Formats: sequence, structure tokens, C-alpha cells
Amino acid sequence: MNLLKYFFSIYFFRQFFTACLTTTFLVLFVFVFLNLSTNHNRYILVPDLVGKNLIEINEILNENKLNFEITDSTFYNPDFPKYTVLSHFPSANSKVKKNRKIYLTVNPTNFRKVAIPNIIQITKRSAISSLLSTDLEIGEILYENNIGKDMVIQILFNDDEVEPGLLVPKKSRIDLVLGNGIAPNDE
Repeated sequence: MNLLKYFFSIYFFRQFFTACLTTTFLVLFVFVFLNLSTNHNRYILVPDLVGKNLIEINEILNENKLNFEITDSTFYNPDFPKYTVLSHFPSANSKVKKNRKIYLTVNPTNFRKVAIPNIIQITKRSAISSLLSTDLEIGEILYENNIGKDMVIQILFNDDEVEPGLLVPKKSRIDLVLGNGIAPNDE
């Protein structure tokens, strides 16, 4: 009976009203604070940065109150000048908030270096497959008198004989000297 009497007392209603008012105030304060601190519904469109150099990027992103970070620079594209943006994330016209970091893929100065595979004394077909799989291009194919028909005798890079394992820029032209199946004349 005392408990029922307490629930209908003025003291209980006052405490209940104070608790409801405090809770309502706290909830409103949290919603307003979160709305202001997270910039809710205030977006910036990411500009198209592809093909622009790093100096232009810095100016454009500073104007838009955005930051950037270079994440990858291993994919050389000869169609773009060095140190220009090849791609970025988030992409152009994406909505982001102020101070968002834009991740850039920048064109390096040149192709990375790859090792010439050991293709001496293997067939032309296998040699070409090995060179293409390491992102090297096939240059001239020359023939010399040698008993091994279509077997690689020498590897040439810039008209000089080179050994397998030499590091050359990716997409370099490699010339091959092959045997023509005719034994050299012994004199």
C-alpha cells in the first residue's frame, strides 16, 4: 500500500518530471552535438584529379578542404607525364566530408625493373612466352648457323649481348639470336 501511495505522491511526480526533462535535454544535446561535429549533410564533391600533377592536386584539394595520400606508384603508364595522377579513391563526383583523405595512384618516372629470364638453350616459343610473362617485349629475331633449330643462342638488349638475370626496365625490347638448324662450317 505504501508503494502505491508513493507512485501517486507529489514527490514521485516531481522526480519523474525531472528525470524526463533531463533525459530529453541530454538526447537533444547529443543529437545537436553529433550533427555539428560530424558535419551531417554537408558534403564536398571530389574533383576529377586524373591527369593532373601533384602541384595542381595540392592546390585543388586545399581549396576544397580535402587531404591526399599517395598509395601506389608502381604502375607506369607512358601515356601520362611523370608524377601525374592515374586514378584516385574516392572517385570523381563522390560526396565526401571536409578533411577527407583522397588516395592517389601516381605515375612514377619510369617502368620498374625486371630480370631477364634464363632463356638460353630453350625454344623460340618458350623464350617468347617467358619474356612476355615478365612484361618484356620481343624485338628482332636473328638467326645464326647453329645446329639447334629455333633454340636461343644469345640475348641482346640495346644491341649488346646480356646475361640472364640482368635488370632492365619493364616493357624493354629484347632481341633474340636463334639457331637456324645448319651446323657451322668447321674450318
